[in-house]
Amino acid sequence: MSSLESTPGTARPGRADARRNREKLIAVARAAFATADDTVALEAIAREAGVGIGTLYRHFPTREALVEAVYAAELDDLAAGAATLLDEYPPEIAIRAWMERYASFVATKRGMVDTLRAGWASGRIATPTTRERLTAAIGTILASGARAGSLRSDVEPEDVIAMLLGVFLSTTALDAPQRTGRLLNLIADALRPGPEPSDRRGG
Repeated sequence: MSSLESTPGTARPGRADARRNREKLIAVARAAFATADDTVALEAIAREAGVGIGTLYRHFPTREALVEAVYAAELDDLAAGAATLLDEYPPEIAIRAWMERYASFVATKRGMVDTLRAGWASGRIATPTTRERLTAAIGTILASGARAGSLRSDVEPEDVIAMLLGVFLSTTALDAPQRTGRLLNLIADALRPGPEPSDRRGG
């Protein structure tokens, strides 16, 4: 085998380094967008990731490309998080933990919302199926909880997403995490089964 060939399942060193740099840039950008009060400088992201600005531009030629990659990574994690949380927790705990992850997703989005909106409007950034994927994710948890009897069976996933969006739209970074957490607790409590009618009458 040529020394230039890689063995099956082994990435070439150059490609592995490039992949690590890309992942590091996305991780740093995710944190920066979540905490930024203003536009995040790409030079600062490259510096924090320990790479040169040229390396950043090789992976992400434009700000829109970086924002799109960060948004996609956040959305993938959030959508997959439902099944992961159900593997670790009972549904009534998993759904509250998932809401917390959703809140973090929205916090990251706030730091790049202007770029996202402009990119979606111009077509430079593909419009993701965000609402559908998140509705499916929370629907998975609701269905599991309904089977276990720990979550209501008469709740539509779309309604839960609408309530969560209401919380996120009505709060700001200055409110978080205390006020946001209280509101999420109220939603989580509303999703738990109430007493049967006979119990409410005391009969």
